Amino acid sequence: MNDDPLWYVFINACLINNFVLAYFLGICPFLGISAKLGTAARMGGAVTFVMLTSSVAAFGIQSMLLLIDAPYLKLISFIAVIESTVQLVEMFIKKVSPALFRALGIFLPLITTNCAILGLALFQTNKGYGFLQSIIYAAGAGAGFTLALVLMAGLREKLELAKTPDIVRGTAITLVLAGLLSLCFMCFAGLAS
Repeated sequence: MNDDPLWYVFINACLINNFVLAYFLGICPFLGISAKLGTAARMGGAVTFVMLTSSVAAFGIQSMLLLIDAPYLKLISFIAVIESTVQLVEMFIKKVSPALFRALGIFLPLITTNCAILGLALFQTNKGYGFLQSIIYAAGAGAGFTLALVLMAGLREKLELAKTPDIVRGTAITLVLAGLLSLCFMCFAGLAS
């Protein structure tokens, strides 16, 4: 079992090793949903919920698979749990807010294939986190994912009001912003030591 304090587990997942800006996982929703601030925040909330649920399930699955001596089933079990959780979130959002469901579009079902969520489940089990540490790690990863989406959305909304040359409008400036955000988050790496 890992003995990292809970505050460090949270800060590590949120800032130091941010899934989007340090590990470059979950780039599809990061670039696709981050055009509007409201949509980005809601997508971050959905991803955070899926991360928390998947984290709890991954901890239980890992414990059970170790008991029956079948760790080779870990990956397929994690994928099945993540897919089921995303289906529940998708049905909930469609029922509660059809407008948000349409705004998220194809990116909502793509949470299923979001490598950040699978990476979270694999990282927490490989790091040997206990149950509470796993939940804190998932909360930190979700907060970091949401932070990255919201920061990018805020920058992109501000950029719409700015006069930019035609050659860098659209995807080019978005990728430059993503690179600059990633460089800014690399400054948090000093906190790890």
